[in-house]
Amino acid sequence: MAEPQVPKPAEKPRLISEADITKYKTAGDIVNDVMKKLIALAVEGQKVIDLCIEGDKLLEEATGGVYNKGVKGVKVSKGIAFPTCVSVNNAVAHFSPLASDSLASQVLAKDDVVKLHIGAHIDGFAAISAETIVVGASEENPVTGRRADVLKAAWHAAEAALRQVKVGNKNWAVTDAVAKVAAAWDCKPVEGMLSCQHTQNVIDGKKRIILNPTEAQRRDTETITFAEDEVYGIDILISSGEDGKARVEDSRTTVYQKEGTVTYQLKMKNSRAVFSEMQKKAGAFPINIRVLEDEKRARLGLQEAVSHGLVKPYEVVYTPANTFVATFHYTIALPPAGPLLITHPPTWYKPELVKTEKELEDEELKSLLAKPLRENKKKKKAEGAEA
Repeated sequence: MAEPQVPKPAEKPRLISEADITKYKTAGDIVNDVMKKLIALAVEGQKVIDLCIEGDKLLEEATGGVYNKGVKGVKVSKGIAFPTCVSVNNAVAHFSPLASDSLASQVLAKDDVVKLHIGAHIDGFAAISAETIVVGASEENPVTGRRADVLKAAWHAAEAALRQVKVGNKNWAVTDAVAKVAAAWDCKPVEGMLSCQHTQNVIDGKKRIILNPTEAQRRDTETITFAEDEVYGIDILISSGEDGKARVEDSRTTVYQKEGTVTYQLKMKNSRAVFSEMQKKAGAFPINIRVLEDEKRARLGLQEAVSHGLVKPYEVVYTPANTFVATFHYTIALPPAGPLLITHPPTWYKPELVKTEKELEDEELKSLLAKPLRENKKKKKAEGAEA
């Protein structure tokens, strides 16, 4: 008599398909290629605005060259997921001036600490990356002093953060690890900076990680648990300042994003026209108003949308003068096989380029950093069986 067939347990439905992962990875490869080109251009005497314009042009060209066949007759949306920003020294992030701005003439100087921040998406699946370089540094002329401290602290903090973003862990494990690593080089995470969950057409999801929170921010930030098939943008910003506080100064905001959860009927005709143009050109993603038809009209039109929370400004904030900020931003997925980097490791950073007197002494953190990002599950099972 034939043995009765035991039904196989139903496979758990995936939150993201392999096709989605491929789109994320394609965007990650594009971002890596563009980042390499920007780093090669980020030399002494280079104008910041020219770098920003070139970065956006390269992102548009590269995304324009892939996924040009429709899927089931539907055109695949693609393009910039975060406009190119080049923030120097104590500028924390989001600096990307317009030609009409007073700071448009800024050029890179030797020893500047330069943060390059870009993103691309395929079908709304976004890969966002940022890394920090020091202009003119080489193995013969390495980075030293507080520039080196903040750069090494940020790189190690980002590596520690990535190893804490795993299924079952809480967001506070990342917050605490980043703070501990930064302290080894007498640095601080920039207060209140957020890393957010990504989903299709969303880069600022509700599940979040906060850096160096105030008491009020810690109270208001929800405790979250990382789950299988989630994707996160991990944004690690470290300051050489003593408290990590940052404030708005004289830079004008140029990067804006539609708030996905807010609805409001704009009253002014100009506001409606600008908002409509924004949506047409960037959809759910941030946009630099440089690409809108009329910069002046755009600034006026955005005032109403921002005041009613329909559009979110990415403000340019600064830590105190004579401090430095370094950043590394990764996009990471949590498929069943284990954590998967969507973006690539930093292109520029190498230990030989950065010389510090301080090093990481904490044994627990050193042990965390020695672990591979994705542990070999078979090996783990075998070790468990032997025990």
